Amino acid sequence: MAATKVAKLETLSCDAGWRNYHFVKITTDTGIVGWSEFDEGFGAPGLSAAIQRMAPRVVGQDAHDHERIYQELYAITRPAAGGVVALALGAIENALLDAKAKSLGVPCYELLGGKIRDRIRVYWSHCATWRINHPSYYKPAITDLDGVKSIGREVREQGFTACKTNIFLYDGQKNPKGYRPGFGSPNQPDLNVERNVLRNLRMHLEALRDGVGPDVDILLDLNFNAKTEGYLKILREIADLDMFWIEIDSYSPEALGYIRRQSPHPISSCETLLGVREFLPYFREQAMDVAIIDTPWNGVWQSMKIANLAEAHEVNVAPHNFYGHLCTMMNAHFSACVPNLRIMETDIDRLAWDHELFTHVPEFKDGHLILPDRPGWGTEPNEAGLAAHPPKNNAGLLNYGTQKK
Repeated sequence: MAATKVAKLETLSCDAGWRNYHFVKITTDTGIVGWSEFDEGFGAPGLSAAIQRMAPRVVGQDAHDHERIYQELYAITRPAAGGVVALALGAIENALLDAKAKSLGVPCYELLGGKIRDRIRVYWSHCATWRINHPSYYKPAITDLDGVKSIGREVREQGFTACKTNIFLYDGQKNPKGYRPGFGSPNQPDLNVERNVLRNLRMHLEALRDGVGPDVDILLDLNFNAKTEGYLKILREIADLDMFWIEIDSYSPEALGYIRRQSPHPISSCETLLGVREFLPYFREQAMDVAIIDTPWNGVWQSMKIANLAEAHEVNVAPHNFYGHLCTMMNAHFSACVPNLRIMETDIDRLAWDHELFTHVPEFKDGHLILPDRPGWGTEPNEAGLAAHPPKNNAGLLNYGTQKK
């Protein structure tokens, strides 16, 4: 097989409402362009700079040799492995996979062992969340519990079989406000869960259930918004509710395992972990029922290794996917190939200009994503669309609570 050398590696970005979308573009000496999407706004400032700093070590190498390139980049950054450095490696790996698949004229799933499924069950993520937290970008705005019931009906009427929501505090039954102390909004580092949080959460979940009806699964994402005591209080409060899973982030596998062993609901976790070494203690502790893998962060090839590790511990996986359409396609190829898939995350509420930014958008039918068979990831950024929506300087989690909604 003839070499396909990387001639250029660059990063691009564009306005995505409350955040920016970010992309790696790799151009080969044969004119093939490989793309990946990465995220700098979810706690990873400086990621674009890290990718650019590594670019000279990628240029001139064969794009087909993505594992060798990954291992070389890992070796030269080993003293500071993890964090932004690991995310940079994942973003580069994903663009190399796209370039390799396009050079072979095949979808990326062919590089991952071939597809097991053509249709992937998805859940409507951030259901009510985007319309409450960012009403100027995601409409119609939700201002009361009736709005929560209404979006629940939308989920059911559009044929989706599952949805995920978050914690909100209400003024009576109106004016919901996102509760995100784990992300500094409000800034409460003690992360104590008080009675008003429990009362409001239950009220919100009951309204959503009223909207979706009895046959749609409801998932709840608690993020980093409590500590062990608080998570257990929440689980006791909603023990009688019908929940698909409760998503909890914790950097202590022992604490998470303790929570799981007392939980009346399945526990999912690990979306912020990087590499098999970070996941392994959680599997050994039997800390979660479903392991969430961020494939844009880890790289899809490396994520397959994590999924294999999960399979060895009798755990199913689900991709973390709350980004743009390219990330959705990357996660779709991953989801098509792993045998131990539970479900795939996707955001159905989209920006008004999202369709301008990509050559193809995902196709959904009966609550499933239909896997495309186009070469590579099956979509790529539209550079004219990116140029028409230049990135903002104040975007992402660093500006949570400080920007206009």
